[in-house]
Amino acid sequence: MQALRSSVRAATRAPACGFQFARNYSAGKTYEHILVSSPKPGVGFIQLNRPKALNALCTPLILELNAALRAYQADKSIGAIVLTGSDRAFAAGADIKEMKDLTFSTSYGNDFIENWSELVTFLKKPLIAAVNGYALGGGCELAMMTDIIYAGPKATFGQPEVKLGTIPGGGGSQRLTRAIGKARAMEIILTGDNISAKQAGEWGLAARVFETPEETVEAALATAEKIAGYSQIAVKACKEVVNKSQELGVRDGVEFERRIFHGLFGSKDQTIGMTAFAEKKKPEWTNE
Repeated sequence: MQALRSSVRAATRAPACGFQFARNYSAGKTYEHILVSSPKPGVGFIQLNRPKALNALCTPLILELNAALRAYQADKSIGAIVLTGSDRAFAAGADIKEMKDLTFSTSYGNDFIENWSELVTFLKKPLIAAVNGYALGGGCELAMMTDIIYAGPKATFGQPEVKLGTIPGGGGSQRLTRAIGKARAMEIILTGDNISAKQAGEWGLAARVFETPEETVEAALATAEKIAGYSQIAVKACKEVVNKSQELGVRDGVEFERRIFHGLFGSKDQTIGMTAFAEKKKPEWTNE
């Protein structure tokens, strides 16, 4: 915990949450449901901040999250982003109060929660989720929209929508199946049972599992800082080709990868990187 606090400059305390944060990222921009900062060079940091509701997702929060992510996407000084919640909850689900009185015509006609998945379409920079506590329903879906999940010791994932008489609506049935396989996903979604941090790590839902909440966030920040130290052109291409593996067969995927690989020989950073390696020097990336 002390290491995280010492790494954040000009910190301001977040209400009822376990972490401290740097200055507001966007000068003059304030948010009601999230906290935004840049605690390490090249790293954007977003914390969901609805502590009384255990960070339950609602449309106003999602709109703020999308706005903050778009700002980071446009900022050339930011190379990677970390998304987290509190010790108790990454996001305990969607806010039922917002949806309990919806009808088919209003939800379908107004494309309810469609904008909750926008980040996977516009965000080209790596997004790491540092998950502590509950990541259920929409919270689990949000975590799975990120590129890497780091889990704390008490992280709890799940899609319990069947208990409410409905199904996952933000991609849970699709992304969970791809992450842990049909058999396990079917069992989790049909029973509404939870996935422990240990299971998440063993099943491939989480990339790594840590012993404390603080280590989880610190590790996510460290990984983001490492990624941000590379060429943004190469990092963007890495994310693109890995994501394409989820859409294409192996043959088409390899051909797509090869075309991107060939294309990078037209970038300045490919020349810089290979020249620096040959000369045993540290590359100075231009992101071009």
